[in-house]
Amino acid sequence: MGALGKNSRGGKRGPSFSWTSTITILIFIAFCAFGIYILTSSASSTAAQRRSDISLSSDRRASRFDLKEPKSALDDSAVQSESGASEEDSSETQPQQTNGEEETQKQGDKGSSSGIESQEQIEHDTDGTGEENNDSQNQEQSQVDGTVADEESGKSEDKLAPETEQSQDSTDRQSDEDEKKQNEEEQKPEQAEEENGNNSHQPEQQIEEVDGRFENQPGSQLVDDETTHTTKSDDGVINPATSLPFSDDQLENPSNSGDNRPQENQEVHPLNEEGRKENEEEQQQSGISKGNPGNEASFIGYEWELCNVTAGADYIPCLDNEKAIKKLNNFKHYQHRERHCPEESPTCLVPLPTGYKRSIEWPKSRDKIWYNNVPHTKLAEVKGHQNWVKVDGEYLTFPGGGTQFIHGALHYIDFLQQSLRTIAWGKHTRVILDVGCGVASFGGYLFDRDVITMSFAPKDEHEAQVQFALERGIPAISAVMGSQRLPFPSKVFDLIHCARCRVPWHADGGLLLLELNRVLRPGGYFVWSATPVYQKLKEDLEIWKAMSSLTKSMCWDLVTIKKDKLNGVAAAIYRKPTSNECYDNRKNQSPPMCEEEDDPNAAWYTPLKACIHRVPTDASERGTKWPMEWPQRLKTPPYWLDSSQAGFYGKPGPLDFKSDYDHWKQIVTKSYLNGLGINWSKIRNVMDMRAVYGGFAAALKDMKIWVMNVVNTDSSDTLPVIYERGLFGIYHDWCESFSTYPRTYDLLHADQLFSKLKERCSIVPVMAEIDRIMRPGGKLIVRDESTVTNELESLLKSLHWEVQLIFSKDNKGIIAAEKSDWRPET
Repeated sequence: MGALGKNSRGGKRGPSFSWTSTITILIFIAFCAFGIYILTSSASSTAAQRRSDISLSSDRRASRFDLKEPKSALDDSAVQSESGASEEDSSETQPQQTNGEEETQKQGDKGSSSGIESQEQIEHDTDGTGEENNDSQNQEQSQVDGTVADEESGKSEDKLAPETEQSQDSTDRQSDEDEKKQNEEEQKPEQAEEENGNNSHQPEQQIEEVDGRFENQPGSQLVDDETTHTTKSDDGVINPATSLPFSDDQLENPSNSGDNRPQENQEVHPLNEEGRKENEEEQQQSGISKGNPGNEASFIGYEWELCNVTAGADYIPCLDNEKAIKKLNNFKHYQHRERHCPEESPTCLVPLPTGYKRSIEWPKSRDKIWYNNVPHTKLAEVKGHQNWVKVDGEYLTFPGGGTQFIHGALHYIDFLQQSLRTIAWGKHTRVILDVGCGVASFGGYLFDRDVITMSFAPKDEHEAQVQFALERGIPAISAVMGSQRLPFPSKVFDLIHCARCRVPWHADGGLLLLELNRVLRPGGYFVWSATPVYQKLKEDLEIWKAMSSLTKSMCWDLVTIKKDKLNGVAAAIYRKPTSNECYDNRKNQSPPMCEEEDDPNAAWYTPLKACIHRVPTDASERGTKWPMEWPQRLKTPPYWLDSSQAGFYGKPGPLDFKSDYDHWKQIVTKSYLNGLGINWSKIRNVMDMRAVYGGFAAALKDMKIWVMNVVNTDSSDTLPVIYERGLFGIYHDWCESFSTYPRTYDLLHADQLFSKLKERCSIVPVMAEIDRIMRPGGKLIVRDESTVTNELESLLKSLHWEVQLIFSKDNKGIIAAEKSDWRPET
């Protein structure tokens, strides 16, 4: 003890005392440095954890908001007006919101990788217990440092006091700097959130009211209450669709029951992949899987291939099924020209012809089209002298002639009017059927007389005649008078025309002419312009005799036979009876009357029957009265719609009709014509893929377009209503391919179609079919359940279509897209 005391206090052993003091000082400095390190590293660790928290949260938001459409200035004002809060309020509440979002994200990502789980655990600890643990560690370390310092100061109190005070001051200054730095780090995310909220170039977000506040939800877009939907016009410029007054009133259902229509809403789906992952998880949880009819995956990254078929760029799946055609026993009734769809609907894409160009606009297209779009010359070679079609450099030109009207269709049309005044084109006669239409010049020029023509011809040796018609902007389908009924209702055409249509009407007991009788309206006309009418060759005389006998037994009245001196042809015009008196008085009941249980409106894969359906006589039945003159018939409910029976949407028939008309007129006028970025001057061939009463087509009456109204075979039979109002359409099942050539429509409209189809078939081949029949640059408008529009968006993107607009509300959505020129390499 004395020695120790002497060594520490005595003055005689100077060298020994100096050495030990130096060691003591060094040890003390080391402990002080270690304490400072612990303090600073602890603060840095806390700040690093906070930065990690901020960084992870920021990265998630960045991936969620990686949208493809820029935010407009109008969206900024929407954010400010809807939030109702200042930037300071947003700054104060943002940390709480961030914590809540991260906690929700953590719970929802249990299936994520362990790395993400550890990061989320760090975030959670940083907000609460992590800080407390760090503080506790700092306190404990400070106590240890203090104990060591006291022990050393007891040994050399006088010498070490200045150094201890200096170290403490340094530690205090360092702690103050660390605390200041930490506060600055904590303020950065708040400032960043404020800046993001005010930056008009940041991706859009959706605003949702939560506990009296507006919370920014990741993965969604900000939109105004009604009109801030973003659309992209044909010139490639994205503009706020301020002309879209999507109010609930104009978009409500025509009735409170029946069909559910999507409402044009305010809630925009994010056009990014991160948002789609959430939808994919929801679909998987709902049992949605790829390959099962009606159950689809998200289709992100779906891979497409080109069709490897003989027909190449002209492929029509149900008409070019070589495997099925080879199995046919005979071709007597043109069975090989009828529909034979593949067992599995194709999911391949049809290639473009070499040198394909965007179609020439109407009305110029009636006179000429691009040769490369339909590169076939056979008709020009064999029919050029009849003015069907000619090759003129890079164009195919159409002089407007035909076999029976070499000098032009308009002269021939006027000739028929002069032959029988009661035809009254565009007034009494509005909807007609042209059999064996060729390139459809007859129907093309009837537009000038306010008449619409359903033209059809088979896909046969008359190479691509229907494709020529459609490329010209003239309605037509590929069909044949064969062994099955035409896909039309009974008693709907005002007039049926056949100019050298090469159909043996008199054969098989008049089987084919009896099919025309089925679809011809009572009191309607059959115009037959063919060589048996005016030539005296033996074959012609025999055919004329057979036709005269057949038409008489069918009670058709031969109204007139007139000769066109300019063209050197003649036409016989027959009229179908309006009563059953002639049928009942026939001595020879051949052809027989059809059985009462035979439905004359059954027309989908229905075999032909050589019989006559009775003419309706009850005043309330369809067919007992001629429709009103055009255009009054367009908006007038048919007289035979029963007020005592519910219509398609659940209201009484006439009211249902009117509600549908008003509904579509409002949507088309206020939304489609101005708000979807569509240049309607480039639209000609239009199809309503799920027409009901034809309200969509009726709303487009004043446009220079025509609409093919499709009534689905599994839906209510409303197609007669469409014809009654002076429009036309066809029966079809969209689980199969449509009977038209590729690249023939400018716009397809589908209202509530896909949600119905998914109950029976996959939507992938349906989308492949849409891609097949749509022209490059064509538009698609779909209104359906929001889950369906999400799936369609993924498919459309995989097809390299440009999705120009998508939004939804209350599980109802709408999507608008444009087809590109893209084709897969193989």
